[in-house]
Amino acid sequence: MVLKIVQAGEPVLRRRARDLTPEEMTSPATWQLISLMRDTMRDAPGVGLAAPQVGVDVRLVVIEDRAEYMAGLPAAELAAREREPVDFHVLINPRLIVEDATSAEFQEGCLSVSGFLALVRRARGVRVEAFDENGQPFSRSARGWYARILQHEVDHLDGTLYIDRMEPRSFSTVDNHRRYWASRQVADIRQALGLTP
Repeated sequence: MVLKIVQAGEPVLRRRARDLTPEEMTSPATWQLISLMRDTMRDAPGVGLAAPQVGVDVRLVVIEDRAEYMAGLPAAELAAREREPVDFHVLINPRLIVEDATSAEFQEGCLSVSGFLALVRRARGVRVEAFDENGQPFSRSARGWYARILQHEVDHLDGTLYIDRMEPRSFSTVDNHRRYWASRQVADIRQALGLTP
């Protein structure tokens, strides 16, 4: 079973989600929500899903970037994005700390802004402090694409969408992205759109 992914314009996507209590973290209802969110994320497919994206106003995220999602991508692109597989995991009440503020800019999309992409700058390295599905605290550092996923998903918990951070002139449908921009480097895209470096 999969859940409906709500789209931009739904009020839940623009509110700060509430923390889960210690009792809620390990409740059967939360475990069921995690299971449904995992299945929904994989079905989409996506690399992350925040509870507000399925209409639930709590600070809960599931993440997984599978090797199969990278199949067929050129090695140079994977290296530029610092993208490697990330095992499935859960973040409850996450907090992000920027560890490397050097910005990296790439095309980014969102399951709640379906059918569109845009250039978005994100910090290259972050650390996340959160609780897992067993209510245990943990801390993990991330770089590159994984750091981008973390920032994107935690933004959802604060009522922020990538369109709030995007380079507006780069906003494109997925079809037009494939047609014009998919095989081009970010610097080439910026030049073609008349954007400063």
